[in-house]
Amino acid sequence: MAAMRIKFSCANYFSKSLLNFNCRLVENFVHRSAFSTSRIISADAGNEEMYNKLFPVVKTPMLPPDTFKNKVAFITGGGTGLGKSMTKMFSKLGAQVVISSRKSDVIQATADEISGETGNKVLAFACDVRDPKLVKSTVDSMVETVGLPDIVINNAAGNFISPTERLSSNAFKTILDIVLYGTVNVTMEVGKRLIKAKKGASFLSITAMYTQNGSSFVVPSATAKSAVEMLHKSLALEWGRHGMRFNCIAPGAFYTKGAFSRLDPTGQFMDSEARKQMSIQRLGETEEVCNLATYLCSDYASWMTGAVVKFDGGNLGDMGAELREVSEAHWDKLEAMIRSVKGS
Repeated sequence: MAAMRIKFSCANYFSKSLLNFNCRLVENFVHRSAFSTSRIISADAGNEEMYNKLFPVVKTPMLPPDTFKNKVAFITGGGTGLGKSMTKMFSKLGAQVVISSRKSDVIQATADEISGETGNKVLAFACDVRDPKLVKSTVDSMVETVGLPDIVINNAAGNFISPTERLSSNAFKTILDIVLYGTVNVTMEVGKRLIKAKKGASFLSITAMYTQNGSSFVVPSATAKSAVEMLHKSLALEWGRHGMRFNCIAPGAFYTKGAFSRLDPTGQFMDSEARKQMSIQRLGETEEVCNLATYLCSDYASWMTGAVVKFDGGNLGDMGAELREVSEAHWDKLEAMIRSVKGS
């Protein structure tokens, strides 16, 4: 499978009903807008309503308004999805936020939108984190404009579902380059400068709930994100003496257009079957992850480092189990649908 990219924000889920997936469903899907902001209505809507009531979503910032006043936050993959949500929340809490992404028009639009909403100017720099030279240039621009960051969030990522035997070496490498080496490039470039300047900072990476036990059908992502967690644990031990903290959030399923379009291209499964594997049977919301992220990066968590926080509604299931019996013909259809996705 050719390489495909995504700003990853949730785990992969498919239901047993995928085994009965047919071509007519694919054709119907292609001709409809499956990725509107409205959620798919579950057949178990009453039960979902009950869990929403028992475990309400709080979308407002939990920290005081000026928590990050005079702080600089650098967020990769900040133009869409979870990255955009984190940019908004950090900006609301007073941070000077710098975002990067490969698509300059997307991140500039995000920067303008959030700047207008929060009153804090958000800066946008186009950057492909896979390229160390581009990362260096981006950090140079950030330092010249607002100085070294106090917060670094590695959020740029890539993922898609596929049987591992169908992957080309280039497809596997693409995910490793974005998720693992992109994180290494940003962390090393910023970290070395912080050490030279004798300045501390908080680093946070967004990983995934399957890093501890693995997951079928997203093997490149599981490999890369597991390595990212070990990178953070190791640097927490080594660079604590330089005033740096390193933590990770391993989130479960929450809706973003980009992630769902590659991990659930039919739009029929994640909102229903995913919840059945959770103790708290509802999907997460990006604002909930953002609140955790702001806490971990704040001085309220200054004694916390080397941690991987599993944040997934109590999910203990095997996410890829139901994909094992999907036929090659059905995988061909799913692959075609994933390839057709443009943007994120």
